[in-house]
Amino acid sequence: MTQKILILINDAPYGTEKAYNALRLAMQLGKDHPDTEIRVFLMADAAFCALAGQNTPNGYYNIERMLKAVLAKGGKVKICGGCSEARGIKNLPLIEGTEMSTMAELTQWVVDSDKVITF
Repeated sequence: MTQKILILINDAPYGTEKAYNALRLAMQLGKDHPDTEIRVFLMADAAFCALAGQNTPNGYYNIERMLKAVLAKGGKVKICGGCSEARGIKNLPLIEGTEMSTMAELTQWVVDSDKVITF
């Protein structure tokens, strides 16, 4: 039976390390437990994590690359549409493979997940 893990991120991509640590966990789960379904939901300022074209200095983590790594291992990444709209970023280019979502869809993910981890 496939285990479903939902990782809920609420913080901006840079400034704190919450998104970074959440995605480190998601990447490690994908590597060590390939049969596990990894779901990442970006809320509040974490909606900025899904913006395409992030450019960070050499040697500094890059949230876009980390999200692409999660997606490459079959993970799912959804962004709160209302949070994106409130921040004026709903129509900006997103990382390929991420999807705008709704509170109803998050609710379904929560009910359907075996574990929910928040950052």
